[in-house]
Amino acid sequence: MANLISLERVSLVFGTSHVLDDVSLGVLTGDRIGVVGVNGGGKSTLLRVMAGLQEPDSGRITKQGGADGIRIGMLSQEDALDPEWTIREAVLGDLPEHVWAGDPRIRDVLTGLLGGIAAENVGGLDSRVGPKSGGERRRLALARLLVSDPELLLLDEPTNHLDVEGVAWLADHLATKRPRPGNATVAITHDRWFLDAYATMTWEVESGKVSDFEGGYAAYVLAKAERDRLAGVVADRRSNLMRKELAWLRRGAPARTSKPKFRIDAANALIADEPAPRNSVELASFASRRLGKDVLDLEDVTVSVGTAPHERVLLDHVTWRLAPGERIGIVGVNGAGKSTLLRALTGEIPLDGGRRKIGKTVAIAHLTQEVRELERFEQWRVIEAIEDVKQWTMLGDKEISASQLATRLGFPGGRQQSRVGDLSGGERRRLQLTRLLLTEPNVLILDEPTNDLDIETLTSLEDVLDGWAGTLVVVSHDRYLLERVADKQLALLGDGKVRELPGGVEEYLRLRAADIAGQAAARGSSGASGPGQVAASSGTARPAEGTPAGAATTASPAEVREARKVMARIEKQLSRLQDREERLHGDMAEKATDPGALADLNAKLQAVVTEREELELGWLEAAEIVG
Repeated sequence: MANLISLERVSLVFGTSHVLDDVSLGVLTGDRIGVVGVNGGGKSTLLRVMAGLQEPDSGRITKQGGADGIRIGMLSQEDALDPEWTIREAVLGDLPEHVWAGDPRIRDVLTGLLGGIAAENVGGLDSRVGPKSGGERRRLALARLLVSDPELLLLDEPTNHLDVEGVAWLADHLATKRPRPGNATVAITHDRWFLDAYATMTWEVESGKVSDFEGGYAAYVLAKAERDRLAGVVADRRSNLMRKELAWLRRGAPARTSKPKFRIDAANALIADEPAPRNSVELASFASRRLGKDVLDLEDVTVSVGTAPHERVLLDHVTWRLAPGERIGIVGVNGAGKSTLLRALTGEIPLDGGRRKIGKTVAIAHLTQEVRELERFEQWRVIEAIEDVKQWTMLGDKEISASQLATRLGFPGGRQQSRVGDLSGGERRRLQLTRLLLTEPNVLILDEPTNDLDIETLTSLEDVLDGWAGTLVVVSHDRYLLERVADKQLALLGDGKVRELPGGVEEYLRLRAADIAGQAAARGSSGASGPGQVAASSGTARPAEGTPAGAATTASPAEVREARKVMARIEKQLSRLQDREERLHGDMAEKATDPGALADLNAKLQAVVTEREELELGWLEAAEIVG
């Protein structure tokens, strides 16, 4: 494997902050690297330095073939598309139609990313870039880069504005379609599922340094936990030494002058080696009001947007009862009505039909996608925006001030005095969550809560939600979050209905794949598709083997009863397997320094995973019969 690019002792300082501090690293051909770290930690700067868009203060950058060697393409977070371009010009440039239409890799990019953006009913590939939304333009920029296929591909938050299907498609494309001799990809991401599915290596950017870990997110977490555990042993030993040395040095000025100089130097070295405490983010759980047996019910609800003849029904005679303590995750195609469903639950929009019932003790907190909610606080300090809700609150059995709470929520010291208008997107999102939680709701409704949050804050948020005593409803394209915090998933497929997903997100992707395949078959039979048109989908998921395209099954009562028994039996087996898997993970953590034991435990874990996947497939087959 050749080295495509190398950074040797690269440093970059902004003001008094060392964004990159003596960083040395390299990217080899075939690498698929995920970059993680806190917001503002230097991840985007690292990519700009690699792309040649930012000159470092010191150090050397070497590219394969010299200055005119490899091609480097970068997806930044700024939009650089000409509004006057057509989609064809923006994505395909001057490629002749017979070239791109005959290239399966390019066709995969067009169907996987453009979908509804370039559908026939909105002008196809000849529609203009200018009127497109920010999310659509982001997809176009990503498609343009993937079509050009540079040797080194640098992606800054490529999963932004992608739904669950789009993220699955991108991970599959980068992992299976792009890898060729001479290519490599480096992607900054906060999407942990994408990181696991895509990356062969993870870089963590922290305090100006870059640490590398083999594998994706799961491997990174395990390796980091083991590294921190070992560092903890060293830290304890160092702390004991430090106390002895500093106590010895403090025994009076006359005594210090007579001490051997090497002892003083050793103590100073010990102190100098002591790392600064990390500025961690801790989201705390707050007391929530008691929730009665009645929460929120939607009964035969209909909601539509637009007017005839362009009226569109988003919710079509939907009945949904939200129970106390339920934890619901909602997925769906863009524009299917997920946010509308949440606003119907909260009573923020009028219903065209049906009714909404709310329990007497229900206190709702709704986190929307709009950070404009903080606009009226633009000139306020952070601490004032928090004290506007409460100046004191109970944390466990202890009363703490708003200032103490702000410190625990990642706004320490002088940051509490910052103007809200000067906060980053992630900090604004965190402030929104803080203000909501301080109201002590018992029903928490979150619309895309992971927007602009880094992985450290995401894990802290999940820790809050783990201990949440009330009812939780989450809409998110973050598959990892949905599977982590929700006990049940629902889907909106664009037909106005709300559908339960016993098989979780995987079942949703299978349903979407079958739906897309059915649409494609219908277009093919009517002759509606052509080389200049793109399938109208927000992302392309691969149909599961043996999954019929929209086929309906009929079963006798006896078959349904038998299928229910099979499901019950499999659920018990899955529960036992989960216990075995947790024990194996615990054993692996204990044996982390024993390679032989780890290999044996890993083999057992793989056997458990394989057995679980087979059981889950059997459960889904039985569920299809039950309907």
